[in-house]
Amino acid sequence: MPRPTSSGSLAIDRDHLDLRDSVRKLLDRHVTDTVVRNAVEAKHEERPPFWGALAGQGLLALHLPEEVGGAGCTLLETAVVVEELGRAMTPGPFLPTVLASAVLHRAGHTRLLAGLADGASTAAVALESGTLVGTRGGDGALDVSGTSAPALGAQVADVFVLPVDLDGDLTWVVLRRDDVETEKRPSHDLTRRLSPVRVRASVTATDVLALDPRLPLDLAATLFAAEASGLADWATWTAAEHARVREQFGRPIGQFQGVKHRTAWSLAVSEQARVCAWDAARAQDPAVDPQEAALAAAVAGAISVDAGFRAAKDCLNTLGGIGFTWEHDAHLYLRRAQTLRLLLGPANAWQRRVAELTLAGAHRELGIELPREADRIRGEVRAELSRAGALEGAEQQRFLADHGYTAPHLPRPWGKGADAVTQLVIAEELRAAGLTPHDMIIGNWVVPTLIEHGDDHQRQRFVPASLAGDLVWCQLFSEPGAGSDLAGLSTRAERVDGGWRINGQKVWTSGARDADLGILLARTNADAPKHRGLSYFLLDMSTEGIDVRPLRELTGEALFNEVFLDDVFIPDDMLVGQPGDGWKLARTTLANERVALSSDSPALGSGPATLLGLVADDPAPDAHRLAELGRILGDAHAGGLFALRTAIRQVAGVQPGAESSVAKLLGVAHIQEVWETAMAWQGAAALDGAPQRRTPTWSFLSSRSLSIAGGTTDVQLNIIGERILGLPRDTEPTAKA
Repeated sequence: MPRPTSSGSLAIDRDHLDLRDSVRKLLDRHVTDTVVRNAVEAKHEERPPFWGALAGQGLLALHLPEEVGGAGCTLLETAVVVEELGRAMTPGPFLPTVLASAVLHRAGHTRLLAGLADGASTAAVALESGTLVGTRGGDGALDVSGTSAPALGAQVADVFVLPVDLDGDLTWVVLRRDDVETEKRPSHDLTRRLSPVRVRASVTATDVLALDPRLPLDLAATLFAAEASGLADWATWTAAEHARVREQFGRPIGQFQGVKHRTAWSLAVSEQARVCAWDAARAQDPAVDPQEAALAAAVAGAISVDAGFRAAKDCLNTLGGIGFTWEHDAHLYLRRAQTLRLLLGPANAWQRRVAELTLAGAHRELGIELPREADRIRGEVRAELSRAGALEGAEQQRFLADHGYTAPHLPRPWGKGADAVTQLVIAEELRAAGLTPHDMIIGNWVVPTLIEHGDDHQRQRFVPASLAGDLVWCQLFSEPGAGSDLAGLSTRAERVDGGWRINGQKVWTSGARDADLGILLARTNADAPKHRGLSYFLLDMSTEGIDVRPLRELTGEALFNEVFLDDVFIPDDMLVGQPGDGWKLARTTLANERVALSSDSPALGSGPATLLGLVADDPAPDAHRLAELGRILGDAHAGGLFALRTAIRQVAGVQPGAESSVAKLLGVAHIQEVWETAMAWQGAAALDGAPQRRTPTWSFLSSRSLSIAGGTTDVQLNIIGERILGLPRDTEPTAKA
């Protein structure tokens, strides 16, 4: 069965992308349909025929030191490989072998590493002790007896890394094949089988591993998350490719919104799984604080493995009957995803660990390593900003605007023409100097549109004043009858002597009562196709005929407005571009948001911080509340990772991945859940009195707009399904008779 096409990967830098590509080529040659099916139908698990190829490429040893035959890399390189092997449903004990060698390496147990590095030996790891109990012997030895929980890779392993209950605490030991008994038995995962491990042996002091007893579990969460990312990727793109071509009721099933949205959500959770696995792997580095590394692993354990299971289930639903057959590989991915999930332990346990680590002060620094050129840029920026520090108020704002700091990404003379690295340095230096340039808000969209499409008069008249904060803008796009369908606007602009006469109604206009100018989209040609009959105007909000009426929102406030336009005159010099260019210009406006880069992308915003405060005030939070908190903190952390990976791509000059497209979708759901949870935790107290701004009750009500504003969640799911996954667009509505 051909593997679906996907460019997604844990890898984002060139070296890691090259590693990914070489692994994909190797797997295409060696892990064929026949090889996978032979593993499925085999009576007993055996070492796979391509094991030598994996070892020969050094893939088993990437994370190990050179003195034992390793490559001296980090666990991130190994995670890139594990993701690809999961995506290909690779049979065999690669995952338990690299997990065992990572544990042994971190414990300083080097004697067995060379054999695991060159493929001469394979390993098994159990994550629960079962009935394994240790009693202390002489010289630090342990007498171990009992049976472990099912261990990954145990049926073919030479080396066993097992947890043992020692006086109520967990201790890890390493054993050889001669010390244990296993069973050749069927397993839920048909291509990589399990077995409990029976032990009755004396373990020498050198084989009792000296490490934090949580570390093997964190390493397992990291590598399981990487494999789950590969499983989720396969499931998502397999579902999408099927939905493109499978026809029902006379059209591809991917055109049905239910299928499209399910597949788009699958992509979203797959991307979330990927960013969390990536961060957990890069955090397993000796230079990273152990609490930071533990937090990153816990987030991956809480999110990524469950995401692989969800994507596999959704894939089966999309495939329909064909997915329920033995011949299709979908059930193999479902079985493996569920095996990872059950072996690692329940997600709510990992969620509680996220909460407990965070409450104990663990914090993940999400920084970007800048290239050497940043030092030169920093010196120039710092010297220039030192002059701004001596100014105050409007004078300081004008200095920052005149020198390109309001919007550094814009071309000179309006900005600094700053690339991603320069933007990052500027953001850091502004923060260090305590300087805050004017936030143009809607102007952040308007100014780039004027620079690109306006004439010289419009640029000189409006851009400098907007950058300095002398002009405030509003946006007059949405209409009561059009909603997110901008092409369906009905506000009319009729040509008159010297300009245009506008009639119509706009709605959801933020700041219309305070704005100096508005950008207005109106229909100038009723006979043209709806996308081509629109034009883009600049409207002086003091013009006669404009009636701005506050629109009271469900919070009780009136930030939005309705705007009625009754024979409003707009002169010709306030038309941007040519008549009919409105759709093109509107898309430019909506696409122009400044590059958001930060050297310390915060994983926690005000919402999660509020929840942390509520739990901190509770002397004995129960397990359910801790799990709820951990799940929300994990989602917040993933949101920071989406931004970080996007920024890293920009700094490297690489095209953005799917992270930026799904970040809004997941971010909106996250914020809404935060405030709903905060109200629930406050109970009846949250219902007392009128909601005050920034309280959980007010924030809950206000956040409901987030899944509507800027394109509803449903529209966003359509965009992800169509533009990223390639699903067919919705059919055009039929004309009314």
